[in-house]
Amino acid sequence: MVNFQSIKLNNKDPVYAQIVFFVKQQILTKNAVSGEEMPSRRELAAQLNINPNTVQKAYKLLEKEDIIETHGNQGSIICIDEAGFSRIEDELTRGMVREFISSAKAINLSFKRVFDLISEMWEEN
Repeated sequence: MVNFQSIKLNNKDPVYAQIVFFVKQQILTKNAVSGEEMPSRRELAAQLNINPNTVQKAYKLLEKEDIIETHGNQGSIICIDEAGFSRIEDELTRGMVREFISSAKAINLSFKRVFDLISEMWEEN
């Protein structure tokens, strides 16, 4: 079952969007795989101390994006293929880079300075 114990909710983003992002992140890092069960909506709402309708909204979005499947009252499971994994990887990677570029531009870093720093730090790690 997908473990939500490490999710850190913030006050900036809608909670349902944070749940969706967390699930995608878990899939990308292979901490959640196709066929794995999701907690029930009520169970996750209780665990996160949030309204069950918020969890419902997150699960509906995950279903719409073909990340989970729900069959009647049997619960939801992750159902992701290679194309879906690639979509998630592209979405999260582009989002991360977009945020980084935005932050760099906000403090007036030049492209060359950013490129040089990335090259230097890439070799350190």
